[in-house]
Amino acid sequence: MTIQLNGNQLTLEQIREVITNRQPVEIAEEAWKKVEKSREVVDRNVSQGNVVYGVTTGFGKFSDTSISRQDVEDLQLNLIRSHACAVGEPLSEEVSRAMLLLRANALAKGYSGIRRETLQLLVDMINHGIHPVIPSQGSLGASGDLAPLSHLALAVIGEGEVVYKGKRLDGLEALRQAGLKPIRLQAKEGLALINGTQAMTAIGVMAYLEAEHLALLADGVAALTLEGLRGVVDAFMPESHLVRPYPEQRQVAERILSYIEGSQLTTRQGELRVQDAYSLRCIPQVHGAIQQVLAYVREKLLIEMNSATDNPLIFSDSGKVISGGNFHGQPIAFAMDFLGIAVAEIASISERRIERLVNPQLNDLPGFLSNDPGLQSGLMITQYVAASLVSENKTLAHPSSVDSIPSSANQEDHVSMGTTAARHAAMIINNSRKVLAIEAICAAQAADIRGKEKLAPKTKCLHDAIRAVVPIIEKDRVFSKDIESLSERMKEREFVIDRSMVTV
Repeated sequence: MTIQLNGNQLTLEQIREVITNRQPVEIAEEAWKKVEKSREVVDRNVSQGNVVYGVTTGFGKFSDTSISRQDVEDLQLNLIRSHACAVGEPLSEEVSRAMLLLRANALAKGYSGIRRETLQLLVDMINHGIHPVIPSQGSLGASGDLAPLSHLALAVIGEGEVVYKGKRLDGLEALRQAGLKPIRLQAKEGLALINGTQAMTAIGVMAYLEAEHLALLADGVAALTLEGLRGVVDAFMPESHLVRPYPEQRQVAERILSYIEGSQLTTRQGELRVQDAYSLRCIPQVHGAIQQVLAYVREKLLIEMNSATDNPLIFSDSGKVISGGNFHGQPIAFAMDFLGIAVAEIASISERRIERLVNPQLNDLPGFLSNDPGLQSGLMITQYVAASLVSENKTLAHPSSVDSIPSSANQEDHVSMGTTAARHAAMIINNSRKVLAIEAICAAQAADIRGKEKLAPKTKCLHDAIRAVVPIIEKDRVFSKDIESLSERMKEREFVIDRSMVTV
């Protein structure tokens, strides 16, 4: 089913369909009417010689420099070429595709002055799988994501590089192979393509979708650890969560209880110990708080995905052209910093559970879950790796949004650093997934030592899924491969205990 874009109703689930399942997209008919009316305003201002930022003037500090009518096309072409100076490793194909989708959706709102054929080419690139090669570094997150979006725009004009059918090609050649033609930019169009927050938002959306899945998976892995350590289930009973009425906390507790229902390994208060350490007992409080952050981030992404973030904005009903600051990425910068902090805590508390699984002074299991403690080190060093990743996350979680460096001769004197915040959040998620993979390996090994037949039915399913990737540990081996393989497998949405339990 084709997903229609009108600039107002794009959802995260639709983005997942377009990115993961290559669902085709098209511009809704009512949106085309708005796009065309907006373009008429641009053409009228050019013909009348009116002073309009970025149309008949230069950019940034050059906003007071007038541009003659015969130079308006060269102005847009020069803009794209000069601003395409991002550096670093390219963003993933998924993020590049998301950027195309988000930019097309923003332009479909009808406030950007883009021509129909230019917007249609963006849609055609999505549907043909032409993904611009976009270096990941170089955006300040205000005046939009100028540098990364300029690399996207290069492909629209038949320049730069793209990935098409698995090959890295010249942009013009990829368009030719797909039966498409590049665009010759006219007034306002270069600016319309690059003045927006689609790089930080695309990175943020893909990071959020991974974080949402990881947080749910963390509940399941924590439940398996609870059994491996013969944890006390009383801390998850509903009474205590009703008197601190955070719904997310209560829902996590409910999920844990559901996952361990029927277990022969968990204990009740006073059977083995009165209470567990915080990393077990406070799972609902910590994981629940993480869910609160995810809800906040989701809300902000949904707004940003369906916003007009250009400058200037064109209001066809009134004929007004307003220079403002919707390109400023502060809302997403805050959200991405918050996301990074929250996901860092998934790893932080997971690492503490890993320590309790492998440390013989904290449990009644063989030291480091080794089959021959002393001769074989078992899973000792996996905890070191988890600790290293957690420590790295602490550095990455330092908020980017508190930083600002003036640019364009101090005309653009406060910026958001939102794209850096989004990139760091994505890195934290990748690190945290590996920490959770280590916990899953340790928890599965503990369950095998205890007797996997004693697991609850749902955690037994998770145990089996882990074992499908990581065989039982009978002797020391290169665990790096196990961690990486399981981390990759954990990216898949099917790798959860029970998605029907998601209620937040």
